[in-house]
Amino acid sequence: MSSDNSPQSPKLLIIYCTLAGFIASWGISGLLVSIDLISNTPVGSFFGVIGISLGHYDPLTAQLIGFGLHVLTGTIAGNIFGQISLFWKRISPYNSKHGLKMGVIVGVILWAVLFVPVATFVIQPMIESFNRSVTPNQYVFSIASNFGGLSSIILVGSLIFHLIYGALLGYMSGRMVEIRAFTSPQNAL
Repeated sequence: MSSDNSPQSPKLLIIYCTLAGFIASWGISGLLVSIDLISNTPVGSFFGVIGISLGHYDPLTAQLIGFGLHVLTGTIAGNIFGQISLFWKRISPYNSKHGLKMGVIVGVILWAVLFVPVATFVIQPMIESFNRSVTPNQYVFSIASNFGGLSSIILVGSLIFHLIYGALLGYMSGRMVEIRAFTSPQNAL
């Protein structure tokens, strides 16, 4: 990362990446809701799966917890990307083009390290157990029947969403570095 493109302080790079992670996770959350609409599943079903896997069987509570954890995870992932970028300059999003490439790599890593194990070893077995036994309520039954047997489709589809998340994360953080966001014009010179 050249000094021309570096943010004024390490804190700014972490802020850029954290903010980009927050925004990207909201964007992906919107896409996930659109998938619910397209697939004729109740809006918020993806987030409901997260909440149900944590033992919250009320529809609203499950969806809110799932959504909150999804956005929090995306924000934390952006923060970690920024922190690692401080020490490993090669992955630092010093401009939008390089940030886009590095963000896609981050998306793949998140998918492989976080999503695949959680989906494979926690969520999918929980859904299958609800399909084989009595469910706590109709909402859980609906979620389990909608998502049961779809693990391979969910894994492949989620890779696409993680690539989009990473691309948004990297592009936005790189763009903030380029324009020197949150700095006064006199400091940008």
